[in-house]
Amino acid sequence: MKNFISKLFFDLGRLKLLTIIFLVNFSYAAESADDSNPLLVLDPGLFVWTILSFLLLMFILSKFAWKPLLKMLNEREEKIRTAIEKAENAEKKLETLNEQGEKILSDARSESQKLLLSTKETAQNLKEEIEREAKQKATSIIDQARVQIQAEKNQVLSEIKNELSSFSIMIAEKLIKKNINKDDNMKLINESIEKVNKINEA
Repeated sequence: MKNFISKLFFDLGRLKLLTIIFLVNFSYAAESADDSNPLLVLDPGLFVWTILSFLLLMFILSKFAWKPLLKMLNEREEKIRTAIEKAENAEKKLETLNEQGEKILSDARSESQKLLLSTKETAQNLKEEIEREAKQKATSIIDQARVQIQAEKNQVLSEIKNELSSFSIMIAEKLIKKNINKDDNMKLINESIEKVNKINEA
């Protein structure tokens, strides 16, 4: 940028100088054509003073105007370049943050999916464990009930056998002690059966 500004001012200075030379040549040509017009008459002293004034003006401008102007332009250029760099850095940071955000979202989705699958698997395992324990408890209760029923059944049968034995002995004793006829025998048997039935009902 600085080189461009310097070149621009240098080219403008050369353009002015060429313009002056052109005007001088034009004055010479006009003087040879018509000496009656004072504007077209070349004055050597005026020409020299014009050149000196131009050079002095160029020196003053380069000393007091161009340097501050170039400095201001350089500062402006530096600010623009800094702003562009900051914008580029901000854009890069934004892209990085977007990438990080997308990665975080992707990781979060993946973790939530894994957690969901793990939760389902844990729930299924817990359900199967509960069902297995319930079946085991039910089987154990049924087995215990069967054992208890069988024991009670055996006890009842044993008691019935004992009662029947007692009745049989009692009947035998009565038959031995007493001569009975056929009718008495049937009556005694019926009484024994009724007693056994009453015991079973009890």
